[in-house]
Amino acid sequence: MRFSLLFLLAGCTTVLGALYEKFDDLPKLDFDFIIIGGGTAGNVLANRLTENSDISVLVLEAGASTADVLISQVPFYSPLASAGNTSIDWNFTTTAQSGLNGRSIAYARGFGLGGSSAINYMLYTRGSYQDYDRYARVTGDDGWSWDALKPYILKSERFTSPVDHHNITGEFIPKDHGFDGLLSVTLPGYPRSTDSRMIQATADLPDEFPFNEDYNSGYHLGIGWEQSTVHNGTRSSSETAFLGPKYLSRPNLHVLIHTYVTRILESNSTTKSVKTFDTVEFTQDAGETIYTLSPTKEIILSAGSIGTPHILLYSGIGDADELTSVGITPTVHLPDVGKNLTDHPRYALAWTVNSTDTIENIYLRNETFQEEALAEWEASRTGYIASTSGNQLGFLRVPEGLLDDEPCSGDETAHFELIFSNGIPQEPIPPTGTYFTILAIVVCPLARGHITINSTNPLDPPLINPNLFGHPQDLTIMQAAINASQRFVTAPAWDDYILEFASNTTEVAIREGADTLWHPVGTASMAPRHADWGVVDPDLKMKGLKGVRIVDASVFPYVPAANTQAPVYAFAERAADLIKGDY
Repeated sequence: MRFSLLFLLAGCTTVLGALYEKFDDLPKLDFDFIIIGGGTAGNVLANRLTENSDISVLVLEAGASTADVLISQVPFYSPLASAGNTSIDWNFTTTAQSGLNGRSIAYARGFGLGGSSAINYMLYTRGSYQDYDRYARVTGDDGWSWDALKPYILKSERFTSPVDHHNITGEFIPKDHGFDGLLSVTLPGYPRSTDSRMIQATADLPDEFPFNEDYNSGYHLGIGWEQSTVHNGTRSSSETAFLGPKYLSRPNLHVLIHTYVTRILESNSTTKSVKTFDTVEFTQDAGETIYTLSPTKEIILSAGSIGTPHILLYSGIGDADELTSVGITPTVHLPDVGKNLTDHPRYALAWTVNSTDTIENIYLRNETFQEEALAEWEASRTGYIASTSGNQLGFLRVPEGLLDDEPCSGDETAHFELIFSNGIPQEPIPPTGTYFTILAIVVCPLARGHITINSTNPLDPPLINPNLFGHPQDLTIMQAAINASQRFVTAPAWDDYILEFASNTTEVAIREGADTLWHPVGTASMAPRHADWGVVDPDLKMKGLKGVRIVDASVFPYVPAANTQAPVYAFAERAADLIKGDY
């Protein structure tokens, strides 16, 4: 897509309702809760906690509103939103990845209200019921099981008709969805020319590639219709869903943007036996001016799997020896802060096809059509770019006996995900040729990485090491996913369509070309109460100190076999009730 990013980023509003740009503009300084991070989880908490008019909340967000940023709004533009070098991305890079032949790669994280829900690919996938049951088993809290969390999953969701209003019978299971929540979820709103072939291929090869009417039922194995967080042809993010104008108008909800949290600080009344953290330190001018505020009830960290451990480490909370080695005075020895980072590796596959009706040919090579499609979207929120680039995806397992260790939560949980697209969905594209593509993703990796720091300046970026392909079995699963993809396109449904495989799949090529789907979790993991590992108890209160709770993807002990936004919304919904129950 050749639109100027300056144009696509234009129109970002900075004040909507009770959004404040400057600390001095806040009408009050006393709050029950201070939420650090207005991202996927933080905005859910802000909304749910302020349903009680007696509870006051301040959200601190480093970025600004993303609600009117075009590359965030338009579903088809989602690859641009997470491509890096934008004002709505932290624009992180990883450390050199040994599993990627020493490459350092871009690491997308949403910068602004909505967090990564404002820049992700909008895929709404919950994972398998076994993912959640493992959370319950590992933490000793049945409240994190599938059956216990499902009411919270449904509570957040408002399933809506796709923008083209086609008949969706057989494309999802209504009883497994919510229709009264705030987050909009829908089915594809624009037909792609491979839709019928995709579904026919599942009928041609039902043993390996069964059709799944709704992979969000808890039983996600198979291939089905993509569900995404889109409403009326526009992204539904945690900002647009949970911080809309009618919620920001609540007198007990305040949001301060352009605010970079540097540390959380100990209370003056803390003791050696029980340390209490009750103050948030932050800046709005790159550290020239430092502000502090103290909530009356709790600090809630919702800065995400990168931001949360980053703030904790600069607050002296982490491995005491490691902190001392970089000049940070330890406050609480909590060695697992920043550890256990887990993410999903991905590798793109392509085949040449006997068709000119593909994304790169119709859209990416045709600037006139790009302009026409944008004009249609702006006029009616319909058309080619009102939906994502793929209409189907699948969750599948490798053949029995291939793996030494079962990495997933159970035998009804996928080892890999395949995302299908009728063409190459983003630049760079080859100058000629037309394509069918499959994105292969390892959803149960065994590799673990970490978040660390190497300075005493909390404004410095963290060191991000997802350790992609750091365990040999992850590469085995990726190779199995590639082999499965090649078998899928041998179905009779593709006989007059697929021409040649156009990707290099040697181990060297995979390591040179793979990156991530940016689903980091685990850096402040839940663990059983009184366990000598982990960062938070099952109620999400931090271990070894008082006054702080963590609510974001960093608390997941394992990465779910899913795109992570749906599980984060569910966790945040339950967390809000846990917090309300304490007060």
